[in-house]
Amino acid sequence: MKTYGLIGYPLSHSFSKKYFTEKFLHEGIADHQYELFPIEYITSLPGLLEVNPSLCGLNVTIPHKISVLDYLNEIEEAAEKIGAVNCISIKKFGNEIYLKGYNTDAYGFEASLKPLLKPQHDKALVFGDGGAAKAVKYVLQKLNIDYQVVVRKATNGAILYGDVTPEILKSHKLLVNTTPLGMLPDIATYPAIDFMQLDAGHLAYDLVYNPLETTFLTKAAERGAAIKNGLEMLYKQAEKAWDIWNNIP
Repeated sequence: MKTYGLIGYPLSHSFSKKYFTEKFLHEGIADHQYELFPIEYITSLPGLLEVNPSLCGLNVTIPHKISVLDYLNEIEEAAEKIGAVNCISIKKFGNEIYLKGYNTDAYGFEASLKPLLKPQHDKALVFGDGGAAKAVKYVLQKLNIDYQVVVRKATNGAILYGDVTPEILKSHKLLVNTTPLGMLPDIATYPAIDFMQLDAGHLAYDLVYNPLETTFLTKAAERGAAIKNGLEMLYKQAEKAWDIWNNIP
């Protein structure tokens, strides 16, 4: 039996478990299982690996995407630059366990964003500066898209929502929400910007996928902007994780 799983805390629901369980069923992949491992502290990881010798790969979610770095033998270049890992390959060499960390969020975001980009999307506003924003900023840099981070509390390198002028909104045609604003059950919340400044040249991307259309996306669409939720990104990163676990030496 090959086991894959998700570590994080708490783990009340999981896209990954549903995705991989259905994948194994529909594709006739026998002797594979995907389990949830709710560990509150990353210090529990070595013990988890010891009592689950069939583990071949892990997904990593909050709050461990950064703290897990100290437990890895190797980190891919992208994950190292981002400073966060959400996928781990587990290889065994005799009695030794070798862990390599990856960031598939960046892959998923880039793969789902690129088909939508147009020439005017050369400047972006990134709402929020948490863990999810790390992968977004990495991809924007890779695509040579200038970006400005917008936050609610003052921090270096970012501006406050109150500082987002009409001129900034008109010149930054790509808007990316990396915050949980608008996620169920708080669906009425959204980044506090002046949506009246948006037009058909804007692209609003929300990493939130539950609900499929957040208030942020609805308000942007009302102004004629193109919109995209985070569901495809989620599927893309899951597909990348499977490839890492099975096809990358």
